[in-house]
Amino acid sequence: MSVMLLLAAAYLLGSVPFAIVSSRLFGLQDPRTYGSGNPGATNVLRSGNKGAAVVTLFGDCAKGWLAVWAALQLGFAAPEAALAGLAAFLGHVFTIFLRFNGGKGVATALGVLAGIDWRIALASLGIWLLVAFISRYSSAAALAAAAAAPIAGYLFLGGVPVIAVLLAMSAILIWRHAANIQRLFAGTEGRIGGKKT
Repeated sequence: MSVMLLLAAAYLLGSVPFAIVSSRLFGLQDPRTYGSGNPGATNVLRSGNKGAAVVTLFGDCAKGWLAVWAALQLGFAAPEAALAGLAAFLGHVFTIFLRFNGGKGVATALGVLAGIDWRIALASLGIWLLVAFISRYSSAAALAAAAAAPIAGYLFLGGVPVIAVLLAMSAILIWRHAANIQRLFAGTEGRIGGKKT
């Protein structure tokens, strides 16, 4: 399999919108029509259905991990596998199935990190949980974890090409949270567990 074919397959895998899939399975409203409008686990949770949110979280995370794992199983080197993870992440954020307007990529990025090195994923998840517990803002937790991921990657892996993938994902994550950053400063950002409006 060529690298280009690998990246195309990873992109299509990442494009599967589990927020939409799980909402339909549970008979829920389209998550793009309430709350933040984001097709992701946090917004699905605003529907009040924790099961749908868990399915979304697991699916979004799993596709990021699967892209990296599958690439490694096919014999690709670590940098190419990391690129496959990035392609899956981009598929989630710019999914072809939703006119290139997907989720923000937090769960998928976590899956990619787990595929690259479980220690990076664990460190980023720890930062997310800490900030989320203290602030009750999923967006603030995501921003902190995004900033921490490349640092953790450098500490655990050193100066390798994989760090470029981590930096790219972090930059896109922060960019995708631009509106959340504005709401955080304005004091209007929704908290974790808040109901849909």
